[in-house]
Amino acid sequence: MAGSSWGTILKMTTWGESHGEGLGVVVDGCPAGLALCGDDIQKYLDRRKPGQSRYTTLRHEGDRVEILSGVFEGRTTGTPISMMIRNTDQRSADYSQIMDTYRPGHADYTYDAKYGFRDYRGGGRSSARETAGRVAAGAVAARLLESLGITVSAYTRSIGGVRIDYSRFDPDEAARNRLCMPDAEAAARASAYLEEQMSRGDSAGGVVECVVKGLPAGIGEPVFEKLDARLAHALMSIGAVKGVEIGDGFAAAESTGSANNDGFCGKNPEDIPAGGSEGANTSSIRKTSNHAGGIWEASATEIR
Repeated sequence: MAGSSWGTILKMTTWGESHGEGLGVVVDGCPAGLALCGDDIQKYLDRRKPGQSRYTTLRHEGDRVEILSGVFEGRTTGTPISMMIRNTDQRSADYSQIMDTYRPGHADYTYDAKYGFRDYRGGGRSSARETAGRVAAGAVAARLLESLGITVSAYTRSIGGVRIDYSRFDPDEAARNRLCMPDAEAAARASAYLEEQMSRGDSAGGVVECVVKGLPAGIGEPVFEKLDARLAHALMSIGAVKGVEIGDGFAAAESTGSANNDGFCGKNPEDIPAGGSEGANTSSIRKTSNHAGGIWEASATEIR
């Protein structure tokens, strides 16, 4: 079964199944000398681990990371970094009732059709437990990006029909409520909505928004390797993700060119010569808006 690796210069390969002994990831390409320890990984896994609220899966996993290679005395060695998270709450018997039933929206049927068998214990390789390895790899990437002045943050933008109000946006609030919404009022309404769905034996979806700051212009390559194409590729490989928007995303289809286009300007009139872009001071170029969700400005970039 191919397709468990992603990345080129910094590559991650996830491994393991939801009800095996454990799962993990190998990160290859991380330069030597980067300060890294278990706590740097664990703080991200602690945000992800299940069983932290009544709105998530009932499984209680410790998700304690073990760094098996690639780190010595708190610094990376430049060799592959291998990390493992042991499964501690497997309870395979919980899935015995669906042994002969295909779950809607899951990979059960396609696994059976392709391989002639399936791991019904939580989905095996196709389980959302696989993302624990991605989180561990992402923690390494985050440390590397921080050393370059690049930060990545994410929060819940909406749950069901409840959406945050950006006039009440408070990044600290996202860390205070279980729904990770940066709007306390929206979080309260979303909680009530989820309680209503749970009382009906139902569930709900949502939208997560991610913001990248400090990214220099020019990342990626034209056509198939452009940055937004690579981001969409990675995000769409997560089982529950069914859509990816960059900037205004699908709303751009309902807009007009005059409203949606992001114009360029400079801090000073001389930054952009009257004759065109040749000779322009690119370090001072700014955008009048960011509907495209791309590079916001040369010195403090933002991608949504």
